[in-house]
Amino acid sequence: MAGKNTLTLNEDNFQQQVLEHEGTVLVDFWAEWCPPCKAIGPVIDGLADDYADDVPVGKVDVDANQQLATKYGISSIPALVVFHNGEVVNQLAGYQSKDTLAAAIEGARSQPTV
Repeated sequence: MAGKNTLTLNEDNFQQQVLEHEGTVLVDFWAEWCPPCKAIGPVIDGLADDYADDVPVGKVDVDANQQLATKYGISSIPALVVFHNGEVVNQLAGYQSKDTLAAAIEGARSQPTV
């Protein structure tokens, strides 16, 4: 279950919410049956709250959205992908700390906007 500021992303809204977004987006590829995915859930929700004003943070259920998982080469979860202006700029696998993910977001945010 996502937090109040965490987007639920799927094959229907991914293009608009992530690829067409000007700026940085953090996407968590996860599954309900994955213990590390559940463990990182509160971290993702915390980042969504921290960045609610300018960096969308969302989750993609890989079981329900297999085409997206395949498109981005997701072979293990959780997989955390940072997009900037619709392009993948960073990808992290496994449980990550809030500080690590915040640093990845900040690194992407510092890239020039086209």
